[in-house]
Amino acid sequence: MVTRVVIADDQRLVRAGLRMLCDSTEDIEVVAEASDGAQAVRATAELMPDVVLMDLRMPGVDGITATEQIRSARADSKILVLTTFDDDEHLYRALAAGASGFLVKDTEPSELLTAVRRVAAGELVLSAHVLQRLVLRAVDARGTAAVEPVPLTEREEDVLPLVIEGLSNQEIAARLHLGVTTVKTHVANLMTKLGAQNRVQLAVYGYQRMA
Repeated sequence: MVTRVVIADDQRLVRAGLRMLCDSTEDIEVVAEASDGAQAVRATAELMPDVVLMDLRMPGVDGITATEQIRSARADSKILVLTTFDDDEHLYRALAAGASGFLVKDTEPSELLTAVRRVAAGELVLSAHVLQRLVLRAVDARGTAAVEPVPLTEREEDVLPLVIEGLSNQEIAARLHLGVTTVKTHVANLMTKLGAQNRVQLAVYGYQRMA
């Protein structure tokens, strides 16, 4: 199954590099490029890609505004932010706008390709240090109140710390010598038991639980 991608970045050289990277694999296809947010919105509406690789700083309509517009028109659209600005303001605004992932541009090429696939599959993708910042901020906001204990299975106890580390389902599967489908089931069960809507909330609960 091929993941269809739109690349949105105002730098032609960056777009060319990202296209070359995506073209190096058989399961990712670049269907359009955009040099600003308005072009990204139009391309997404016309081509309905699986993932939009979105820069934040672009002339005219910026990446955050474009993300909001795309998500408003198509709630199931997946936006993977790829930016040089690794600061809290851009991170929180991008996630609030509906981005499904947040990576910095010095991410390893293989990690970027994996992130595209994960976002297309419906996962929330954050680099490990970004996830840790979100978790610590959430924990600070909630204070030190103890969380309600919820009984977990032995395998769920194994999986939860790896979610906190920011590992993908594939990485958890490799670490625990399990099938990816099995890991997905454990993560889904954890979210249901703990009332988490995404992996960030799951990591927040796990961090507080282990503190």
